[in-house]
Order: sequence, then C-alpha cells, then structure tokens
Amino acid sequence: MPSPASGRVEAVLYSEEERQRRDASPWTIVQGVLAPLQFLVFIVSTLLVWRFFATGEGATIASASVVLKTALLYAIMITGSIWERDVFGQYLFARPFFWEDVVSMLVMALHTAYLVCFFGGYLNVSDQLVLALVAYFTYVVNAAQFLIKFRMARVTAAEGRV
Repeated sequence: MPSPASGRVEAVLYSEEERQRRDASPWTIVQGVLAPLQFLVFIVSTLLVWRFFATGEGATIASASVVLKTALLYAIMITGSIWERDVFGQYLFARPFFWEDVVSMLVMALHTAYLVCFFGGYLNVSDQLVLALVAYFTYVVNAAQFLIKFRMARVTAAEGRV
C-alpha cells in the first residue's frame, strides 16, 4: 500500500484473512505464553552460565538451565510452526517470517549441538557452556527479529493497514 507521504509501497505483515486466522488460532495464545516464559528462562540461564564462568561453581545448575531453555525453544518452534501453518498455510518460511525462520534454524542447530555435546559427553563443561552462549547470542538476534515484526504488526494494525 503506498504511503501518502512517501509514495513508497509499504509491506503489510498480514492480509485481512491472515489476520483473522491469526486472531482465531489457539496457537497465538500459546506463542504469547511460551515466548516470554522462554525469555525469562534465557535470562536466568544466562546469569547462571556467567556465574559459572566467573566463579567456577554451579556447572550442574547452569547446564540444566540450558537444557530447560532448549526444551522451551523446541516447544516454541513446534507450536510456532503449527501457528504459521494456521495463519499462512505452511509450516515454515512463510513470506512475512521467512528470515526469522532462517535464523531460527541456526538457533535450533546451535541449541541442538549443545544437547548433543551435553548428553553425548562431548567437549568439557566450559566448552559446552561457551557453545550455549553462542546459541544464546543467535537466540537474541532471532528474538529481536520477532519483536520487530510484532511491533510492525501493532503499528500497521493501529494505522488500519491490517
């Protein structure tokens, strides 16, 4: 839709039908609960991992927190792909969330690598937790992508552009 001030075509995140499907999907609420829960676990886990690096103590709780964070990541990815199918008709890589899903795959790969190392006994605890921090960095990038899209959806809805 052209912007009156700029003459540019501005991206609309949802068509009217997609917005209605989004609002009707029970997975929208699930995502709304899981996302902040995962972020809270991420914050606590990050503090526990940094505490381990600062003091050399708490490796078990730090590692357990990364496993919990990863479990929540899997839950949000699975339910998010179901949400994406409900709204856009495909499980991943729908037009409005293509790049978010691409980065999500990297986030998933790094978190999965952590689980493989943790449960398989690969790498020492310090190296495993460094891997976790790398995974967490990609998670922060991905979360920022989704927050930008969430903000864009709110702004376009407030402007009446769906």
